[in-house]
Amino acid sequence: MTEHEVWEASPDGLASRLVESGALTTDWLPAFKAVPRELFVPDVMWPGRSEGVGQGQALDRREEPESWREAVYSDISLTTQWDDGRHVGKGKGTSPTCSNSQPSMVFSMLDALDVQPGCRVLEIGTGTGWNAALLSERVGSRNMTTVEVDPENARRARKSVRDAGYRPTMVVGDGADGWAESAPYDRVLVTASVTGIPAPVIRQSAAGAVIVAPYATTYGGGAVARLTVQRDGSALGPFIASAAFMRLRGHRTSRKHTGDYLGAKEWPADGDRSVTALSPEAVGDWLPMFVIGLLTSGVFPWAERYEDGSYTLWLRDAAVTSWATVDHVPNAPRFVVYQSGPRRLWDEVEAAYAWWESNGFPGYGRLGLTVDPDTGTHTPWLDGPDRPLRALG
Repeated sequence: MTEHEVWEASPDGLASRLVESGALTTDWLPAFKAVPRELFVPDVMWPGRSEGVGQGQALDRREEPESWREAVYSDISLTTQWDDGRHVGKGKGTSPTCSNSQPSMVFSMLDALDVQPGCRVLEIGTGTGWNAALLSERVGSRNMTTVEVDPENARRARKSVRDAGYRPTMVVGDGADGWAESAPYDRVLVTASVTGIPAPVIRQSAAGAVIVAPYATTYGGGAVARLTVQRDGSALGPFIASAAFMRLRGHRTSRKHTGDYLGAKEWPADGDRSVTALSPEAVGDWLPMFVIGLLTSGVFPWAERYEDGSYTLWLRDAAVTSWATVDHVPNAPRFVVYQSGPRRLWDEVEAAYAWWESNGFPGYGRLGLTVDPDTGTHTPWLDGPDRPLRALG
């Protein structure tokens, strides 16, 4: 390992990288230095990849201390639990269910939270406890409340946070319920993605409070929402950045198999055939998926891939009434479509993409969300609440 790599695998090295990227601002630098990340990472963890998605092989601090430390002080996420704790051992489980998040994302979200002295803060999703300790350093333990649904994660986080010298209110419970005993809150940080901002959390927030939460659509994609609670009790604000987080447990979804949509028939079953010039590749990136998700309801994709590089894009609805497929062949000018059911799912996706294109392919900063906690209505908008998006299905 070179001298440069040794420097990078250190708190100072990571701080320099985060400051240079703009993720770590000078006002959060003292908290970063006071709360070392390594105190909140277990002996065994699975480092994320610096490029692409997924996790690498497990690293055990007791066996590979230098590699473990290098991963801790890299700008990557670190998976610390699989399958809600049912998975044991150093192999990979099925689904990652807890992590120490990527530092650049951690500090970008903390910066968006705009924490001021004396703010009362609620964190939903304690995880490893790093965020809770950073916020406790910033606002004081007495002003900090954090909620974790997983008892074992909560136990480990409590020990780590207390070993670091902090005593915030640490609750084992469903973060979607908030924690009324410490309300009202001036700031709320959600560290798992949600398909809707929980109404109790908004109601427990004071007027003018800021809520920062990773927001995910049924279709896919995700973005960080920065909402401000209004005097009428609603919350509204823009999406500020791309985000990919594990789901809050109550917001997870289960999917029916494609066979459940075909009714014991062979594909294409009763599907109506057509062709399209819109490539599935054009709607497969994170941002267009997010936009499609804002404009559609209860639709989700899945790609069935083949060895020759082609694939079939499946679209299904949550009600198990409709499906569509689009066959992607590299470099083809047209793509074969089959659709079945009362909803024409590919038509909805095409209409959503056409809307996005006609409005200049807006990014996250032009998109936003208004939430009414009384009705549960989530209304996305373009360039302001006075331009709501119309749902296509």
